[in-house]
Amino acid sequence: MTWNPFSKDKDKEAAQKSVDSALKEPGEQEGKGHPTPKRKVAEERNLHPIVPKNRKADRKAAKDRIRKKEDEQYNAMRTGDVAHMPRLERDPAHIYVRDYVDARFNLAEYFIPVIFGVMIFGIIIAFKWPVLYTPILLLSYVYLIIAVIDIFVMWHGLKKKLIAKFGEKSVGKGSRMCSYAWSRSLQLRRWRVPKPSSKKRGNWPK
Repeated sequence: MTWNPFSKDKDKEAAQKSVDSALKEPGEQEGKGHPTPKRKVAEERNLHPIVPKNRKADRKAAKDRIRKKEDEQYNAMRTGDVAHMPRLERDPAHIYVRDYVDARFNLAEYFIPVIFGVMIFGIIIAFKWPVLYTPILLLSYVYLIIAVIDIFVMWHGLKKKLIAKFGEKSVGKGSRMCSYAWSRSLQLRRWRVPKPSSKKRGNWPK
């Protein structure tokens, strides 16, 4: 056997390394500078809870987002900004209906002011001039009938134009286009939302 003066030092160094490796904690690797996390800890870090920790704050944040979006959409309808209106109001067929109703003189748009005026003045007239109350009431009914006829005439012409431009689907059962048209015709032009695209009547849609 050949004598090696460094053999004892090497044996001591190897023995020291084995002791150090035995003293290391499980999962710790040499050269990283920090212990490798255990499997359970790593899984907990990667988990994202389905239910938020603070449900109340999350609901409040969701409500605030919805309210902000609704405010933006309503403001867009008031200013006539079609690009930021609700999806239904951006539909070309609905835009056509709005423009058609706004271009037309509708008797029905004065329905609410007329009825309100008849109610107020009717009370006064009933006390001071009872004889005039019945004729005024009859006139209000006549106006109501004429306004309803005017709505039917308006829808009859508008329906034909919608079919010619957008097809039968635009006036189908689920479209509710008729109610959309007559509900807009019942509003005073300056109070309509979305805002009319033209300031004056007579600008018919193409």
